[in-house]
Amino acid sequence: MIDVSKGDAIWVIKINRPEKANSLTRRMLKDMATAIESAADEAQAIILTGEGKVFSAGADLDAAKKGLAVDPIWERLSKAVADFPGLSVAALNGTLAGGAMGMALACDLRLCVPTAKFFYPVMKLGFLPQPSDPIRLKALIGPSRSKMILMGGQKIEAQEALDWGLVDRIVEGEQLLKIAKDLAADVVAAKPKHAAAIKTLLN
Repeated sequence: MIDVSKGDAIWVIKINRPEKANSLTRRMLKDMATAIESAADEAQAIILTGEGKVFSAGADLDAAKKGLAVDPIWERLSKAVADFPGLSVAALNGTLAGGAMGMALACDLRLCVPTAKFFYPVMKLGFLPQPSDPIRLKALIGPSRSKMILMGGQKIEAQEALDWGLVDRIVEGEQLLKIAKDLAADVVAAKPKHAAAIKTLLN
């Protein structure tokens, strides 16, 4: 349910459970974290994407009720993304919801299709967001807009997400992976230590 396509320098890591809106089980989260941790030693760029019309609906509801919603595996995954020394790109093929937002927030760049929506219904569901998610969200869009999402339960559409700075570019679906790979071209052409040094300066 997690597909990893290993190119010479770019790995594409895809959530592949479209029949369940790419909702995430603990095994899937662990597989993603393991893949990204491995990529840190082998790849210069990673692209996170999903199969179908939804990037991810967040935690599988049955698993969430059994404790997945507060499992530390979410933080392991987002940390793996944030610590990746090369370029990380979230190529959001559709709606991004709940805890799945953490991995996208941890990426260096976020692209989305025009139909994408963004929401994080922790207030309604009675869970706290993962600890690093509000920090990264606030850094991108500010405290008030973060409260609109996390406390006001607002569903943000693609253009508003772009205007807010939650995503960096809106891309038609058939171009999504191509543009993500194009954005990584300079990083792939450079020495890994050079790219890592620039990323450290920016962070």
